[in-house]
Amino acid sequence: MTNPYLSAAERRCLERVKIGIAGLGGLGSNAAAHLVRAGVRRLALCDFDKVNASNLNRQFFFRDQLGQTKVAALADNLRRIEPDLELELCDRRLDVAGAQAFFAGCDILIEALDLAATKALFYNAVLPWGRPVIGASGLAGFGRTADMRVKRLGNLYLVGDGISDVEGDLKPQSPRVGIAAAMEANIALALALDKEI
Repeated sequence: MTNPYLSAAERRCLERVKIGIAGLGGLGSNAAAHLVRAGVRRLALCDFDKVNASNLNRQFFFRDQLGQTKVAALADNLRRIEPDLELELCDRRLDVAGAQAFFAGCDILIEALDLAATKALFYNAVLPWGRPVIGASGLAGFGRTADMRVKRLGNLYLVGDGISDVEGDLKPQSPRVGIAAAMEANIALALALDKEI
């Protein structure tokens, strides 16, 4: 048992819930690791990209995985934490129909995508279902930890400062990306366990 601090009821709940993650970079790969360490066993993971050297400053990948698809590399890493996982993997770029088909069986969805247009496509595809969707906005650079917040808009939960963008001197850095990924995972766990957010 990866997480010995769960009650039997909490363990059963986290083993049943299915969480979908769109994007497996700094947010998605780290959120997935937090979820698995917490006791989640069913994940649907989607990303079209491959691991490259610039990912290693903030993503849950390793140098010997360069060139691998992110879905395959992350699946290997998650199974090193907990071999008994039910993973559904998608290594292609999603359109609305593809997102709806791949994530249809998920109870909770995490948006961990880079581009505003891709985020909008994902939200348009899944928000109408009424299921919880957890996204991020504003997590570039260093510092300003106190500015990281959770904002709820219907069934959408947004984490981040809502301001910082990857422009100019602001680049994605492991600490703030990691905080946002942990916040996304924490919201998903709270929702799954019916806890206060």
